Amino acid sequence: MVTTLIGHIDSDCFYVSCERIRSYSLRGVPCGVLGNQGACVIAKSYELKAYGVKTGHPIWEAKKLCPHAVFVKRDFRWYEVISRRLLDLLKTVSPLVEYYSIDEMFFDASELQRYFRLPLEAATRALQTLVQEEIGVPVSIGIAPSRSLAKLGSDAAKPFGIQVIERDCERFLRSQPVGELCGIGSRSERKLRDRNIHTCWDYRQADRLLIRNLLTIKGEALWWELRGDAVNPIQTTRPPHKAIARGGSCGGKTMDADRIRAWAVRNIERLIEALDHHRVYARHISLQIDANKTALWLGRTPLAVPSASFRMIYDAVMPMLATAPTTHPVSHMHIIAENLTWRDRIQKSLFFEDAQSPLDQIKRDINQKLGRFAIRSAETLPLHEIYHDATHNYDICDISGKMCF
Repeated sequence: MVTTLIGHIDSDCFYVSCERIRSYSLRGVPCGVLGNQGACVIAKSYELKAYGVKTGHPIWEAKKLCPHAVFVKRDFRWYEVISRRLLDLLKTVSPLVEYYSIDEMFFDASELQRYFRLPLEAATRALQTLVQEEIGVPVSIGIAPSRSLAKLGSDAAKPFGIQVIERDCERFLRSQPVGELCGIGSRSERKLRDRNIHTCWDYRQADRLLIRNLLTIKGEALWWELRGDAVNPIQTTRPPHKAIARGGSCGGKTMDADRIRAWAVRNIERLIEALDHHRVYARHISLQIDANKTALWLGRTPLAVPSASFRMIYDAVMPMLATAPTTHPVSHMHIIAENLTWRDRIQKSLFFEDAQSPLDQIKRDINQKLGRFAIRSAETLPLHEIYHDATHNYDICDISGKMCF
């Protein structure tokens, strides 16, 4: 009987690696990729990391730590091109591939030995070399009986390493702190440490019902996975969204009412694009306002009918925005479409209002032909610096099909 193996492939410094594919001058030098309107480091090379620069560092702090570093603006369209090349290559090697995130994929590794005609570890190394040669991106790979073990293995193998984990892997699990497990955040880690569970081996050996009581059914699933039982299968297609959100940083802290409204309208227009792409309508709209990444205010409004209409969503958001506190500078904003329904399942009647107006349709058609945001609301004019920088025309959430985002 052939034991099913799951692989996890994780690109090393993916954004930087993508930039190095098209710019040889960036290879071997400290390099960072900037997000948040160019103010924050969202990715770094290992050379830059050696100087103490961390993800999230403001650019001015990063430059102090490494004055000779090179920083480039993010380009998610290019990163998607490389990501999909990696996805397509992996599909030639494996019968099942899950597009987990832009730089991570799970795959059925049971065919690796047959494909490369090598023992498992050598076949894994051959896959790593193939990706490097064909795509140009260094990757780390974990192979294990379950996806949680596979991801733990690839994380431990970084950079540019491989880790093949057998079902009996006590030595490896003892070397891994429990906080390294995907799905174990700082709060869960504290709960586990209070019960003297410090390593992944401690977690595996703990009482199953104790783990379930501490971390719910998701924690129990992780317990089974660490024992080599693949309870979380590879998913080749993303399940339907339960909610769709658009938002993020407001380009720095602001108390300017016009700019705050402009960000709200921008996020509404981006949200409608996503609803159009997924062919769904929203029944509820939520608005979240943050100050320094701390939730400041959250509101939720039902729509009269399921809709993706700009006017209907705008009329839901703006009264909520008007009642939000104005005593703190706004740093982040998210607009969330909830209680989604497929467009072809709406029961129409004589009293049903069209969920999108002719103006919405015209706006969408022109933008598809002339480019994103060719036509946009005049209320976004205070964000002229955003719309005049192509960097902001495409974000990671615009990359479809991923399990994350």
